[in-house]
Amino acid sequence: MRMKRLAVCALASAMLFAGSVTNISAFNLGSILGGVVKVGGIGFLVDKYGESINSAINSVMMKEGAGTNYATKVVPIVSIGNSGYIGAAQVIGDADQVAKVEAVGQLEISWNDKLFRIKGLIPMDSKNPTSFSRVQGVGVSAVIDVRV
Repeated sequence: MRMKRLAVCALASAMLFAGSVTNISAFNLGSILGGVVKVGGIGFLVDKYGESINSAINSVMMKEGAGTNYATKVVPIVSIGNSGYIGAAQVIGDADQVAKVEAVGQLEISWNDKLFRIKGLIPMDSKNPTSFSRVQGVGVSAVIDVRV
């Protein structure tokens, strides 16, 4: 349990650190590099600690009476839309379908001076937001994100 907490804390700390690196940069190039570091850093942390994060989320859900018998997995979020968010998401479904998920695509649409906003979360079989197929029968049960 302690390892799970450490993994979640490490992911949260990395997201906060990456956000501060991006905010400190004074030049456009620095901002771009900060974004690249953040994207790579989050992807690295999800690849390395995804199973621990997934287990920690499942433990919390079980403790709160919201556990499941379906398969779960933590994958990176690939965002498309207005704000450029990145992070991680836990997907849930039948084990064979969950195994196909490589990322969750986030589409964000807002209108009427941002009075209304829709976020679509799409389980994808690729980390490439321009070339993917939706994985049917899989949903998103948790989201961890940070603004780029």
